[in-house]
Amino acid sequence: MNASVNGNIELTSVNEDVGSVNKGYDDEEVERPTKHHRPVSSRPYLDDVIIATLPKIDKVERPQKTGFWTSVDEAKKTASDFYNDNKKLTHWIIAIILTLLYIAYFAYALWYDYDEAEILLIFTCIAVFIFIYAVIRDNAGSQIERSLIKPASHKVDNNWSHIKWPLYILLVVAFVIILVFLVKDSPEQLISFGGLVIFVLFTYIFSKHPTQVIWRPVLWGLTLQFLLGLFVLRTDIGFEIFDWLGDKVTIFLDFTDAGSEFLFGELYTNHFFAFKVLPVVIYFSSVISVLYYLGAMQFVIEKIAWLMQYTMKTSAAESLNAAGNIFIGQTEAPLLVRPFLKDMTLSEIHAIMTGGFATIAGSVLGAYISFGVDASHLISASVMSAPAALAISKLFWPETEESKMVTVEQVKIPKGEERNIVEAASVGASTAVSLVANIAANLIAFLAILAFFNAILTWFGGLVGIEGLTFELICSYVFMPVAFIMGVEWEDCREVAELIGIKAFLNEFVGYLRLTEFIEAGSISKRSEVIATYALCGFASIGSIGIQLGGLTPMAPTRKAAFATVAVRALIAGTIASFMTACIAGILYEENLERVIMNGTAIVPVT
Repeated sequence: MNASVNGNIELTSVNEDVGSVNKGYDDEEVERPTKHHRPVSSRPYLDDVIIATLPKIDKVERPQKTGFWTSVDEAKKTASDFYNDNKKLTHWIIAIILTLLYIAYFAYALWYDYDEAEILLIFTCIAVFIFIYAVIRDNAGSQIERSLIKPASHKVDNNWSHIKWPLYILLVVAFVIILVFLVKDSPEQLISFGGLVIFVLFTYIFSKHPTQVIWRPVLWGLTLQFLLGLFVLRTDIGFEIFDWLGDKVTIFLDFTDAGSEFLFGELYTNHFFAFKVLPVVIYFSSVISVLYYLGAMQFVIEKIAWLMQYTMKTSAAESLNAAGNIFIGQTEAPLLVRPFLKDMTLSEIHAIMTGGFATIAGSVLGAYISFGVDASHLISASVMSAPAALAISKLFWPETEESKMVTVEQVKIPKGEERNIVEAASVGASTAVSLVANIAANLIAFLAILAFFNAILTWFGGLVGIEGLTFELICSYVFMPVAFIMGVEWEDCREVAELIGIKAFLNEFVGYLRLTEFIEAGSISKRSEVIATYALCGFASIGSIGIQLGGLTPMAPTRKAAFATVAVRALIAGTIASFMTACIAGILYEENLERVIMNGTAIVPVT
């Protein structure tokens, strides 16, 4: 290889070497390239020569690393191999250690302060029950279901046409005997019983499909309502249980105040509905999202679905909603069954909305108590209205379609797609933003329209000398017969009817404020106060139609027309359910009867 004067490299000597190295190649007959082919380059042979002349480099083995981190890696690998080989044993060891630690902590907590640890005791008992149930289910559940539950259920279903009438007669006879025992000293309580019968007949006559009513859920619901009322109103243990539950749920919802106070300031309660109630929807939505992610809601839904399947024969979704309405409100409870809303039948949607109208939320329960309304009656009313709402809903709008969620096997709720709990909580809160906006917008619109209508009535009344003519005033006269058949004393019927009208056309919040004024003025009797407390205990008002439509539509936008179709009927059904609860209270409540018995649970008259 020589360098020319102008700097170019001549490859003459290299080409000679290439020719010598590849001796024999030039002697072979090589086909001359045609004009359609490019000549073969000699570059590959040059590369071979260069690669062949390069010195070979021996592979150098690197010395193995030693030190602290190498020891850590080896220890981790050894532990991982042991865990993979003994995974089941490892899990049992960890579970036993954690259980022993919890037992030690639990025992010390009970010894240190039993009163404060009472809630820990209750949750521990629930956890033990769930554990025992899971063990039985996993080891003998299928056998028990095949050999006991399913045969018994099929036998009852196959012979229901022969069993139902004797059962109905037995229930009626038992109810009459109990009724006679309860009202023998106060015959006026029979007025409340007459009101109960009237409300049931009214619902049946104006039912959407009266000839297709399935009476099993109706009778079961009414029976549960009466038994719950008897248990809560007449026994000490019953009242204490529900009082404890209501107190704990209210405390749980009150944690919303931490976020509300931070965002809106210390005076956020001055705007109670906007800054106290609506944030609860966001908080609860976030919690429900987390529970869905953890699988807890799936477990609860399946168990309640199973229970309702073998008793009232109602679907899992509507039954869960009815149970949830005992403590949470008309917009929070549907969050429990949000994945099912898009596939529900009209009857199921009617049941969902009726349950919301017939009950109140734990978030506002404390406000009503702070007004001076009796807390025990508020809790009793919310509990009793739940089965009544489901029963009246199935009477007012019977099921005529094939439900997609009738059996437990059909209720399989997948876990959320979130990657962790933090994301699940964030997604739940974000989802509730549109929910809260819709609730607020619809509430403003409905109450504004109502105020405008009242202004028109007042103007028309003033033209003929009738001052203060409003829908509330009209309803105070229209609802006088309703107040009377619920058991209200006649001299108090006007006041209680006014409360019913205020609740129907404004909301129960204003109704309870007015009831407080009547209580402080002593203008109504104790019996009328109690019946009014039960009658007002529900969200059934015109404004609540907007709240429910605004709350349910973002959950299932494709069912917007269905929600609007059943809304008015659901409002009527929810109102009747509350009135029926008031009738039950009128039957069971008596001023000369001590409801709280300190040394037992028997029904004992005061002497």
